[in-house]
Amino acid sequence: QVQLVESGGGLVQPGGSLGLSCAASKSIFSPNTMGWYRQAPGKQRELVATIRSGGRTNYADSVKGRFTISRDNAKNTVYLQMNSLKPEDTAVYYCNLLQLTYEYWGQGTQVTVSS
Repeated sequence: QVQLVESGGGLVQPGGSLGLSCAASKSIFSPNTMGWYRQAPGKQRELVATIRSGGRTNYADSVKGRFTISRDNAKNTVYLQMNSLKPEDTAVYYCNLLQLTYEYWGQGTQVTVSS
């Protein structure tokens, strides 16, 4: 069983930046995909960005050009750098790991964009 531990959420003003990280509790075998999803109040969970173990990335249209996903395979960690944040980015952000037929979720970290 893999546990995912997120960190880095918080309160930021519109236009600001915030970085999230997610560390897996044990080594992750390839191939796999790690990613970030978010869920705003009253809305369904949605994809933010994913990155495959080989480095290929995918972004939601709403965050393209503002968010950057990256990973450090040696540290079993995925990162999300969020720039030019907007109030509509406010949500609980969840880390996700998809490895073969197994899927794991982190506990979530709150990101609030407000003045």
